[in-house]
Amino acid sequence: MHSHGGGARAAYNWGVAYVTAVWWQRKAEQSYGIPEDELTPWRSWSLPSLRKAFNEDKCTNPRFADWWEENSKEAYNTGLANASAAFGNYTKSKSGKRKGPKMGIPRLKLKGKARLTCRFTTGTIRIEPDGRHITLPRIAAVRLHENRADLRALIDEGNMRILSATACLDRGRWFVSLQVEQKHQLVKVARPDAAVGIDLGIKTLAVLADSDGVLSEEPNPRHLDRAQKQLRRASRIVSRRRGPDRHTGQQSSKRWEKANRARNVIHHRVANLREDTLHKMTTRLACEYGTIVVEDLNVAGMGRNRRLSRRIADAAFGEIRRRLTYKTRRHGTRLVVADRWFPSSKTCSRCGAVKTKLPLSTRVFECDACGLVLDRDANAGHNLVALAARTTGTGVAGDLDNAVEAESKPRGADRKTRATRPRRKAGTGRAGGAIPSPRAGKETGDRQHDTGAQLACW
Repeated sequence: MHSHGGGARAAYNWGVAYVTAVWWQRKAEQSYGIPEDELTPWRSWSLPSLRKAFNEDKCTNPRFADWWEENSKEAYNTGLANASAAFGNYTKSKSGKRKGPKMGIPRLKLKGKARLTCRFTTGTIRIEPDGRHITLPRIAAVRLHENRADLRALIDEGNMRILSATACLDRGRWFVSLQVEQKHQLVKVARPDAAVGIDLGIKTLAVLADSDGVLSEEPNPRHLDRAQKQLRRASRIVSRRRGPDRHTGQQSSKRWEKANRARNVIHHRVANLREDTLHKMTTRLACEYGTIVVEDLNVAGMGRNRRLSRRIADAAFGEIRRRLTYKTRRHGTRLVVADRWFPSSKTCSRCGAVKTKLPLSTRVFECDACGLVLDRDANAGHNLVALAARTTGTGVAGDLDNAVEAESKPRGADRKTRATRPRRKAGTGRAGGAIPSPRAGKETGDRQHDTGAQLACW
């Protein structure tokens, strides 16, 4: 398994070096005044092109000649596919077609730090009849920690078919993820006509208000806070050892590696406990209610609060919404995402009056119009569950009926939302001019592009 993961990493590094070498070569040639038509031709980073070039080079390259036959071809295909995707994401980010923060040029993966992974798409991939072993190409049967006789039964009945298997080393253990095609039958939830509004928080992980008016709370276990004492002690031990320094080339000592592994065990336990808590809560909600209403929280912005960032990250608000999304789809129920500017905490759940301001330090909501006094999280939960009755079946944030749109109330903010800064236009390239499309090669089936209209990535 380690050999396959290392082979994927080596193939990824080969693909990155294969493509970027031409970029630097063209930059050097342009500095000498060489005309554009005489520069070194571009190299395509599409997966077929990388795979063809790698197969021609692996037998003569001293890096691969002695050991490439020991692993399955899927190991090298995994690395080349990741390299092709990295260059594709980089070009899309430079052109503004990819959302999120700007991505840099793909870098090499360091041995010992890169995550070992390998994806198998061909060959023998099956779960053995005993349910305790899985067979992978070139690796043979591997014993599983858990019994998956249920998956084997579905395969035998013809209700499931394995498409691919991905093995990865995570938290010190090897995991195998199966991509399957399954005949799935919807399981009716316990209360299909009931709705629940979920208000996430730090003091209490979730305040639940259902359509029957029943309030309940999901306590916040705060696994990271409970492990702080152990983490501080383990971090002090690590700081007293000689660690690695990539600027000076200093290698870590054996004692540092041992202390770092002990500290990672604590982090892994916290992550496992958090994952178990979120799975249990989201599964219970998805199996009980027909409609679930959550807020569209700006988790990244909330994490910039230096006083609450650690607790917000420990609560994993974004992960809760992600799991509810696919679990409600699995049960055929509805997930409604309230608009980010919906004033759930500022709106009175009895009369509908909206407060202009409600500081986070004010934990009790007091309505000036009707005199309602209620915990702010419980008030927000009631407003969210009421939103489910006014939202269409699409479940899109802010997608309300026409009548509701006419009666919508202002959010009561004291200032407007800051306008998004316009994206910077891509200028001329600074390392060899414009970078061609990843499919601009001469391989059969590759599409040709106009060089003058190609994207400037450097």
